[in-house]
Amino acid sequence: MKPHELQSAIQRDGLASLYLVVGEEAYLRNKVVMTIRTAAKSPSDDSGEEVSGENSADNADQFFNYDVLYGDETDALEVLTIVQEMSFFVARRLVIMTWAEKLPTREGEALIPYFQNPTDTTTLVIVAAKLDGRLKWVQQLKKQAIIVDCAPLYENQRIGWVTQQASQAGVTLDGNALQMLKELSADGLYVTHTEIEKLSAYLPAGAVGTIQDVEAIRGMEPGASVFDLSEAMGDGERGKSLQIVAKNLEIGEAPLRILGALIWQVRRIWKAKDLLKQGIGQSQVARQVGIPPFRASGFIRQVQQWTEPKLCLAWEQFCQADSALKGSASASPKRVLDALVISLCGVGKNAGSTRTSKTSRPGSASRTVRSTQSK
Repeated sequence: MKPHELQSAIQRDGLASLYLVVGEEAYLRNKVVMTIRTAAKSPSDDSGEEVSGENSADNADQFFNYDVLYGDETDALEVLTIVQEMSFFVARRLVIMTWAEKLPTREGEALIPYFQNPTDTTTLVIVAAKLDGRLKWVQQLKKQAIIVDCAPLYENQRIGWVTQQASQAGVTLDGNALQMLKELSADGLYVTHTEIEKLSAYLPAGAVGTIQDVEAIRGMEPGASVFDLSEAMGDGERGKSLQIVAKNLEIGEAPLRILGALIWQVRRIWKAKDLLKQGIGQSQVARQVGIPPFRASGFIRQVQQWTEPKLCLAWEQFCQADSALKGSASASPKRVLDALVISLCGVGKNAGSTRTSKTSRPGSASRTVRSTQSK
């Protein structure tokens, strides 16, 4: 099931004995665990009805049996001891094993008999970003557990999620701010959730959040994004480009992350250039490469700024910068990024094409650059 389906399933059927919460979206995993915790904490009388009253939550906390284990620190014996232990205070014990992907295979296999016949009075929640489906204990767990899929949201789901989160926080956003927060959600929903919480405290009552407000609460001055960096580099504006790099490093942005974001932007520019050559319209090109509408015109301008020889040279420079940031020059990341900026800003829009035939396109670039772009 999906995370949003869990609450109604618990209300309908009660808590199950065994859950597998798996997926790479940490925000969704934690929300699912909190839903299960809340359900397990709810005190009930003998009829199964939730107890009302001002002190019911306090009573639940006082008598709540709750254990957390970590896959890289526990073993099967500890897990079995806890899940089979009698609870004297509440009808159901809750045991959560997080980082289950780090559980040694031998320990996981020792849990198979329990998966096949879990204790009725215990809810065991196995939490992992990803599990190896080839392992026997994982296969058995998937057969017996209720699986809650916490995979990252699809592109077309993120805008709805951002809208819902903003509404719940009492935040009203204009279209551009909404699109920017959707872009941020690609780095993980926690990133956007945090920004929405900050916007809730930052915006005056009744105000509509703008893209400038989003940049302000992120601690980034307007005009200091990777989009602005690629535009300045395309224009050959060395001073502005160096300033944007400096601003990002000052607010704690990781050097490899800055490089990875720039690589991703240049890949989109190169892809868009090819699409335009095929006669596809500018607005459709922007959509195909994932550019939000409020950035479309500026992006097309960047596509025109970055000549193909400059793109080829950029790919060479990215490989060198990636190696330097991971090697002996990692102690001086600003120097590495500054050298990259200066090199590319020095290539004019009408640069010759001597390198074009010698340099690979992004699709055949080295593994080093692809690994950086994925970070």
